[in-house]
Amino acid sequence: MFISRVYSFPMAEVSFRAASLLREDHEQYSRAESKRRAEGARARVGDSSHEQVQARESRVQWIPWGTTAEIVGVFDAFETEYAAIRGGAALLDLPQRGVLEVTGSARGAFLQRMLTQDMRQITRGAIAHAFWLNRKGRIDADLMMCEFGERMLIECPRSVAAETAASLTKFIIDEDVQVTDSSAAFACLSIEGPKSLDLLARAGLDPSALEALARPSRCAEGTIGSHRCAFARRDLTGEVGIAIFVATDGARDVWRVLLSLIGVDDGAPGGRRRAKPCGWFAFNTARIEAGTPLFEIDFGASALPHETSLLDSRVSFTKGCYLGQEVVARMQSLGKPKQVIRAFRMEGEALPTEGAQVFAAGAVGEPIGQVTSSTVSPMLGGASIGFATIKTAHAAHGTLLEIAAEGGLAKATVLPALAAIAPRSAAPSNSAVGGAGQ
Repeated sequence: MFISRVYSFPMAEVSFRAASLLREDHEQYSRAESKRRAEGARARVGDSSHEQVQARESRVQWIPWGTTAEIVGVFDAFETEYAAIRGGAALLDLPQRGVLEVTGSARGAFLQRMLTQDMRQITRGAIAHAFWLNRKGRIDADLMMCEFGERMLIECPRSVAAETAASLTKFIIDEDVQVTDSSAAFACLSIEGPKSLDLLARAGLDPSALEALARPSRCAEGTIGSHRCAFARRDLTGEVGIAIFVATDGARDVWRVLLSLIGVDDGAPGGRRRAKPCGWFAFNTARIEAGTPLFEIDFGASALPHETSLLDSRVSFTKGCYLGQEVVARMQSLGKPKQVIRAFRMEGEALPTEGAQVFAAGAVGEPIGQVTSSTVSPMLGGASIGFATIKTAHAAHGTLLEIAAEGGLAKATVLPALAAIAPRSAAPSNSAVGGAGQ
């Protein structure tokens, strides 16, 4: 687990590998929100010169993502940021994400021999997800590959970007392939929510790019302001989700263009602004509801692909050999791993935390797993839900569990799927790869 405690000031004693390029902008936004709120409060009560009008102060809450980066936990208020994801457009700054650039005419054939996904299906304008495994078949990185024709961009955790680029490069012999860790050259942003494409349209993104991004598992390039950006459609919250990759020298301009558009009243009832910057906490709740386990959070370098419950979107069993393939094939033939990630729902209000032990119902003794993520779900009326790694013998739908929570044991049930809610965005096809190239 990479997320630690919340703080509202920079942690000077911690040395992070990367820093948000937008820290000053985030703090400025927070101050502007406080001013806007105070002015609104004064306007509602009329002339208040005889008394102090108090309004809640907006303050950015920062959290460390391990030693990789500090990220925003909350910009202003969890409730309004979550509402933006579910009903508008939420803008996220993601300094914890890294980018690899893969170039050369042989990159497809090379990655076909390296990764778990069938690269032959990845044509221009398509994205796909894959694992990069070690020789023991365990996951070194979870990758999102975006093919743009002249190059491929691969998004991955920044904590493993340099190592992933270096380890892939070791397998290049005489091929025309270059793998570069370009994390320092790109800023990673995203827009999450049903109005994401509307926001990009208002920012001037050209119609051809918007048309491509209207379909899941597609990528496109376009311009925001004067800066060329790469975009990838991947729906992590059950809503439309667009990853944005922009050169670091253009990150502040692009952020400010988008911020200028989301900072105005969009006509929502009561003048509420359903589009705004969003921190980790609201996104985390939405992605758990939508059934999206994350590398570094719900599984890591010790996990086997079969344990992640993400085989359908990450692994091809019809392609040839790749690093770690023998272990994956053997596990497939055995039929099941020793443990798997499953979603659960608590029967009461107790909320277990990351690392909480999971037991078989009525048989408290040796734990059968542990919680990896949890949240209170607004979409489910405040129910406590989450992910846990559970021994396969206890992972069937409907299995009753007991989970350590709030000083005791609370009952829970294994859900039928990772997603606790139905996706509200257009559902992708069964294939992990986007459709035909543009």
